[in-house]
Amino acid sequence: MGNWVVNHWFSVLFLATWLGLNVFLFVHAFLSYEKADKYFYTREILGSALAWARASARCLNFNSTLILLPVCRNLLSFLRGTCSFFRHALRKQLDHNLAFHKLVAYMICLHTAIHIIAHLFNFEHYSRSRWATDGSLASILSTLSQQERDEDSWINPIQSPNMTVEYVTFTSITGVTGVIITIALVLMVTSAMEFIRRSYFEVFWYTHHIFIVYFIGLGIHGIGGIVRGQTEESLNESHPHRCAEFFEQWDDHDSHCKHPRFEGLPAESWKWILAPGILYIFERILRFYRSKQKVVITKVVMHPSKVLELQMSKRGFIMEVGQYIFVNCPSISYLEWHPFTLTSAPEEDFFSIHIRAVGDWTENLIRAFEQQHSPIPRIEVDGPFGTVSEDVFQYEVAVLVGAGIGVTPFASILKSIWYKFRHADHNLKTQTAGHAALNFDKATDILTGLKQKTSFGRPMWDNEFSTIANAHPKSVVGVFLCGPQTLAKSLSKCCHQYSSLDPRKVQFYFNKEDF
Repeated sequence: MGNWVVNHWFSVLFLATWLGLNVFLFVHAFLSYEKADKYFYTREILGSALAWARASARCLNFNSTLILLPVCRNLLSFLRGTCSFFRHALRKQLDHNLAFHKLVAYMICLHTAIHIIAHLFNFEHYSRSRWATDGSLASILSTLSQQERDEDSWINPIQSPNMTVEYVTFTSITGVTGVIITIALVLMVTSAMEFIRRSYFEVFWYTHHIFIVYFIGLGIHGIGGIVRGQTEESLNESHPHRCAEFFEQWDDHDSHCKHPRFEGLPAESWKWILAPGILYIFERILRFYRSKQKVVITKVVMHPSKVLELQMSKRGFIMEVGQYIFVNCPSISYLEWHPFTLTSAPEEDFFSIHIRAVGDWTENLIRAFEQQHSPIPRIEVDGPFGTVSEDVFQYEVAVLVGAGIGVTPFASILKSIWYKFRHADHNLKTQTAGHAALNFDKATDILTGLKQKTSFGRPMWDNEFSTIANAHPKSVVGVFLCGPQTLAKSLSKCCHQYSSLDPRKVQFYFNKEDF
């Protein structure tokens, strides 16, 4: 438990803060619309559904502000390289950017559902009040527009008994944009499901870019001002606390209470999304500029099991171990960008990636490079971007675990260790030799180029962790994984199990790489 707290305290604090802000914004907005005098007459028609709709809208705006930040990869790389306060904890949180992106998306879906359901009740209440002939305050308020023939007098958007809810929905700015936003959100969320994202990446990629439609629709959603409240001038002249009970006398000339006047609520969503929207636009401009810089392919190697190695050079390209890039091949698709971990070391004069055929795009790319009599396809590169693997040299002891193509993040690390060992002076070599056991063989590994051969088979993790704990009883051990979630659970469990409760003894820190 103690090590779990050490590993996850910052994440727990971060998530608790985020959830706390959601609760605060929801409760604050709910009470404001449930208690404010400005919406007294609006509540007379809509009841508590007004507060539910507005509170969920507030949280929806807040989370729409956050949803773009975790995918601003240049921003994350900047924070990773410059943060010094709680350096390790903050950098570790940055590695969960996509997980937080998904959590925010789920929160948006939750509040969208609440918002829609609340407005369905609102429209039902609007329609019922407009049809009512019982002379109630709600029915009188719903006929104010016909009585006054003034734009500031109406509070019910259903202006006649013959007007349907469907008509208001599909003829008003608020209704149309609401439908568009909902459809866009459903498409983005469903296409991002693990099965579709893994098996039909192109569907996920193109559909996810509907977020542009979502944000435009969200920005203008509130312009229609269907939900209305009493104007400040009207509150001063005819405060509901003293005039609501005399609503039957509003038409009398000698009455001290006049018909209340109303105004639409000002659009708020654009204020929430403006700053992150501008930040994201700058992010995309920077990525577009960097992607258009010329990339020279210096070497192409086809490895067994349909693994393509590309060695490239690019002016001004500076990398660290464990980083990744986005790759685009215009001859295959102008819009699709796919992430690949760099398998070269920073000490080399080129950067490389290894591409395995796992889908239509990668298969088409490999096929294009296999055609010997055709020109080499043009490649565009954006990056590099940081990952958790950058922290590997921050630990006294590092354990690298890769499954399948997940071994590629560690090829860069192993190469860098080899270069450091090779170029070290005599004293450093004697010191390094005690910590890095490199067993030499005649054959070299196809990914790393090192003479350390790969041993196949599934490790006995309990034995491995026990051995490491005994060999390094007072060390901080970083465990790095690039592989499936089932393996992550096993390694995370072992990290907690074999870490000492005494902070002065061996501690295992689990780090998982995600794209």
